[in-house]
Amino acid sequence: MRLLLLSFLITFSNLVQALEPLVFNCERQERNYTESYELKIFPATRSQKAKVFVDDRDLDTADETGRQFVKNVLLTDALVLISIEAHFPSEIFDGKQYPPGSVVTIIHLGRVNGQLRKTETIKGGILSANLGEGTKLYEEKCVPVTPIK
Repeated sequence: MRLLLLSFLITFSNLVQALEPLVFNCERQERNYTESYELKIFPATRSQKAKVFVDDRDLDTADETGRQFVKNVLLTDALVLISIEAHFPSEIFDGKQYPPGSVVTIIHLGRVNGQLRKTETIKGGILSANLGEGTKLYEEKCVPVTPIK
């Protein structure tokens, strides 16, 4: 009976730990610009998909300016993989018409070394006109706030 109770407590403890968010303090640098932000990842449960937040801003969002959603989150002991899609309607800005656009983002975050690699593929829209269409690669550094288990 003790063994059964101990087994239940260990299993329950592991389930509770698995539901805790992963939290990282991240920093990105581009030219003379440095940005710090908090990346928080809530693992999926049986009733809810995984959630990702940047500075407490939910990355699953939709409004008149477009929609963005986290497609998938994969967590292992060594890494976190996140895929995000964003779609934007056509828009007029400063009198110029821009077609609809999309951005597909893949984030690869090493949980141990904190190396974050982000790949963004931009198609159409105002972003394509200003940043250029195609795939962009970014590297950032993140430090885990929550202990690695």
